[in-house]
Amino acid sequence: MTDRGPAQGRHVPVMRDRILDLLAPALEQPGAVHVDATLGMGGHAEGVLERFPESTVVGIDRDREALALAGERLARFGDRFRPVHAVYDEIKDVVADLHLPAVDGILFDLGVSSLQLDEADRGFAYRVDAPLDMRMDQSTGQTAADVLNTYSVDDLTRILRDYGEERFARKIAKAVVHDRAVEPYTSSGRLVEMLRRVIPAASQRQSGHPAKRTFQALRIEVNDELEVWRRAIDEAIDVLAVGGRIAVLSYHSLEDRATKRAFAAGATSSTPPGLPVELPEHAAYLSLVTRGAEMPDDAEVTANPRAASARLRVAERVRDTHSSTSSASSTDSTTDSRTRKGTPR
Repeated sequence: MTDRGPAQGRHVPVMRDRILDLLAPALEQPGAVHVDATLGMGGHAEGVLERFPESTVVGIDRDREALALAGERLARFGDRFRPVHAVYDEIKDVVADLHLPAVDGILFDLGVSSLQLDEADRGFAYRVDAPLDMRMDQSTGQTAADVLNTYSVDDLTRILRDYGEERFARKIAKAVVHDRAVEPYTSSGRLVEMLRRVIPAASQRQSGHPAKRTFQALRIEVNDELEVWRRAIDEAIDVLAVGGRIAVLSYHSLEDRATKRAFAAGATSSTPPGLPVELPEHAAYLSLVTRGAEMPDDAEVTANPRAASARLRVAERVRDTHSSTSSASSTDSTTDSRTRKGTPR
């Protein structure tokens, strides 16, 4: 890893104080375990460790450089911080490997980290010319260049339309295929030049930088972000203790929609219509802490423009759905789960 400088000066965690307030009922008890499933450079994790001094944080990230920088930032907390190299849809395996029956808090910050945006050689930022990589874990998987140079017009159109919500998806896809026949795409600068040429000037004036939607779509495709997220949200809810809370920061309508659906499903009774009483095993297992999605205030967006598109949803686990614990939960389904917790080891 190159010397990038300390994480503290490079990362402003989005909606940190509001998230800490919403997670507080689950994390303020001694022995609370929190999973920061998208650790990044550790800004949110640092807030948890500072505000809840008897808590432990498990930090998950697929980016080894982010883990190293966060480890330096959080070293002062000793073994209260446990870094894990994994993708966040592996959260259930991570929790099992640490011999934890459940956790009290979970946070997903689904945006691109400051580390990835700020490093030119990662290819995430469209304002600098860089290799078209965009992998969050640079040790594996296809790059953005691979996508541009191998996908068909139809497949490129699909990802630009679905993941980037790009109005000119097919026009761009055709231009990519035409240009790569002359010379394969290797750098972001050439891609940006093509987008400036292909996207109508009027649209560029109205919708901001012409590359932002294409770069978003490529990043989502390269890292399989939406499929990973759909798996991860269910896994996370499954490892959340009764009384535990899960917070999700999303920056894209498709991510937010998947979060909304998962939370709504858990907060809705599945008792068949027409029955006179609700069946306990069909009762809602989540309670919505935020009604709809909360957004950062104007002051935060001014101080940190990357927060502008953030949407925060929080839910609390109110019922255990695991059959192996049904006999215990039948006595009192709201018993404080902390009485059965271990600590990471």
